[in-house]
Amino acid sequence: MVVIRLARGGNKHRPYYSVVVADSRARRDGRFIEKIGFYNPVAAENVESIRIDSTRVDYWTSVGAQVSPAVKKLIKTNA
Repeated sequence: MVVIRLARGGNKHRPYYSVVVADSRARRDGRFIEKIGFYNPVAAENVESIRIDSTRVDYWTSVGAQVSPAVKKLIKTNA
């Protein structure tokens, strides 16, 4: 199954997440099919903290990809 989920990056106490399309059997930060956005929870106020390509999300969900609960929240707040 294909899943749209977050992959963690960044340093200790400075998380940075990529919104990726991945096989559900792959590790959280491992192999992915496509990167469709990012989320930076500790970004400064004047810096963009979230960007998700909604056309790619729509495409992947139309072909059967499942969206993780965390990404659903981000999409809802980003819209």
